[in-house]
Amino acid sequence: MSDTERVWLVFREYTDKGLLSLTYATPDGEHVHHKQRSLNAGDPTAAVNVEPDDLDPVDDPEDVERYGDEASRMREEHDPDDTV
Repeated sequence: MSDTERVWLVFREYTDKGLLSLTYATPDGEHVHHKQRSLNAGDPTAAVNVEPDDLDPVDDPEDVERYGDEASRMREEHDPDDTV
């Protein structure tokens, strides 16, 4: 069994194709996981667990700081399974 990484919702965007694009980040903001889902799939959860191979590095230092701040805020204010 492999270890997973918990990532927190830091950004959402509605596409013109009826999809919801979600960005989840590690608490330090260094890595992100992108996910797309149907708008009919219900509200996303505050956090998800992903395989480390499914994380992408964040190159822009400003994004690292912004994602880290938002991930920390989400972690402080929500349980992982809360819908947001």
